[in-house]
Amino acid sequence: MRDLKTFIQDFGWPRIIIFFFLISLFIMAPFVGVRLDASISDVLNRFGQYAILVLALVPMIQSGAGLNFGLALGIIAGLLGSTLSLQFELRGFMGFFGAILLAAPFSILFGYLYGKLLNKVKGEEMTIAMYVGFASVMLMCIMWLLLPYNNPTMVWGYAGKGLRTTITVEGYWLKILNNFLSIPIGSFFVFPTGLLLFVGFCAFCMWLFLKTRTGTAMTAVGSNPDFARASGVSADKMRVISVIISTFLGAVGIIVYQQSFGFIQLYTAPSPMVFPAVAAILIGGASINKASIVNVLVGTFLFQGLLTMTPSVINSILQTDMSEVIRMIVSNGMILYALTRKTKVTK
Repeated sequence: MRDLKTFIQDFGWPRIIIFFFLISLFIMAPFVGVRLDASISDVLNRFGQYAILVLALVPMIQSGAGLNFGLALGIIAGLLGSTLSLQFELRGFMGFFGAILLAAPFSILFGYLYGKLLNKVKGEEMTIAMYVGFASVMLMCIMWLLLPYNNPTMVWGYAGKGLRTTITVEGYWLKILNNFLSIPIGSFFVFPTGLLLFVGFCAFCMWLFLKTRTGTAMTAVGSNPDFARASGVSADKMRVISVIISTFLGAVGIIVYQQSFGFIQLYTAPSPMVFPAVAAILIGGASINKASIVNVLVGTFLFQGLLTMTPSVINSILQTDMSEVIRMIVSNGMILYALTRKTKVTK
């Protein structure tokens, strides 16, 4: 009984309720005409698409820099890497990993400058991060029109310059991870082995990093900066490192998303991707100064599971197509809950 109470206290009633609601949707699906195998396949794909973007929040939370509302900077770095990969006509795994390598210098530079700025505004990090993130998106709306790309599949056809709003990666590295070692089961279910292995690899690397001396120092800065400072740890340095890692993972995350989704989305597209990532890690049990890999995996699965299953089941029950409306209601509802729930702040 005590173990059950401890589990409930640690896992939290909201997550338990969300989990059982998601299970009930899976149970209801076959009875309302929704294919269960296709639904599970969709949930696994959406989980893989978004997991690394959620994982990108962990370093900054652990260092005490708060929730990374400036994740759009990392996404922009990833967009630069992926568009350059297409510009150089890199294909297959070379195109995918080339996009990550091309995004790395941008993410390191953006992360370094962003980290330096956050060190100047301690106590207001999340507010400034939100401003920086959205301002950078608006700046790039101009830059996407001015940068000298000339790949015909990317630029506007009537002008021959300026990038399109949506660019397909078909013929380059579409589903390069999803299809790697994928296991088809029946006509509608495909297990995305490569995608989940890559997510697992990134999660393992993050877990391993947090066990290193630098990772431990970063966590110490976030949980008790005075003690860390007394131990000779530079809080400012650890925070900058955490921001750089977070920005780089944001770049990797959006490239993983693009290969699965099939398109590169530019201009204002990065802005709406930040809040779902923040909501997912909070729903997973993280707080503003403590997060774990488990919080990432649980939160992403619950968030994307509900976002996938709820529209399908409700549409079948009502015999109408309100997918986008329902998805917007569910998504914004979970974001609102996650951002307004009370969390314990550990000192």
